[in-house]
Amino acid sequence: MNTKRPQVVAIQHLAFEDLGSFEAVFQDRGMDVTHLQAGVDDVGQALQEADIAVVLGGPIGVYETEAYPFLAAEVSALRQRMQARRPTLGICLGSQLMAQALGGRVYPGPQKEIGWGELVLYEAGQASPLRHLRGTSVLHWHGDTFDLPPEAELLASSPLYPHQAFRIGPTLLALQCHPEAQARTFERWLIGHAAELAAARLDVPTLRAQAQRLAPPLERAGQAMLAQWLDDLKREMTP
Repeated sequence: MNTKRPQVVAIQHLAFEDLGSFEAVFQDRGMDVTHLQAGVDDVGQALQEADIAVVLGGPIGVYETEAYPFLAAEVSALRQRMQARRPTLGICLGSQLMAQALGGRVYPGPQKEIGWGELVLYEAGQASPLRHLRGTSVLHWHGDTFDLPPEAELLASSPLYPHQAFRIGPTLLALQCHPEAQARTFERWLIGHAAELAAARLDVPTLRAQAQRLAPPLERAGQAMLAQWLDDLKREMTP
C-alpha cells in the first residue's frame, strides 16, 4: 500500500536563508521538502499544491513590487492559500508577505533590529507553539514591520517592534524573527549581509560570538516550536 508522504515547500528569497534547523524536523517526520527560489521558480503553483508551505526571509521589502514584480504574484498566491486556511509558516520577510496577503500593511520600521534577544510572549503566545521560545534569545534581522492583519492573534513583541508574531487558528503562523537560525551556518549570514552590517555599524565579531553561545539553545527551542505546530496541525486535520 502506497502512502503519500506530506509535501513541504520552502520558498527562499535568499540562498543562505534556508530552513536551518527546521529541515531536520520535517525530515524526521517523513516529509518531502522542496526548496524553491522566489523570482526564479514558479512558486504560485507550489503554494497551491503543497501540504505545508514555509515562506522564508530576505532583504527586500514587500512593498518593493516595482523593483521586484514577482512579489505581487507571490502575495496573490499566498492569499489564495491562506483564505483556504492551508498550513503556512512565515519567517521574517515571509511573515510580512503573509501579513500583506491577509490585509495588513507592511512598511519600514523606525530602525534596524539585528541581533539576539528574547521575545515578550503575550498570553496567546504562551498558549501557542511559541511557548517553547520563552526565555530563549532568538535572532532578529529586519528593518520592516507590519500592522496586524484582521482576525490575527498577536503572540509576541520585542522592545523595538510590537508586532513580532501572529497566528490565525492553528494553520497560519507568522514570525518576524528567525527561530530556524543555526550556529553552524551563521557565518553565511555575516558574509551575505556584510554591507547591511557595515551600514548599521554593527560589530561582526560580537554577533559571531553571540551566535556561538545563543544559537544552540535556539536550535532546540525552535525545533520544539515547529514540532508542536506540526502536532497541532495533525490534530486539526485528523477527522
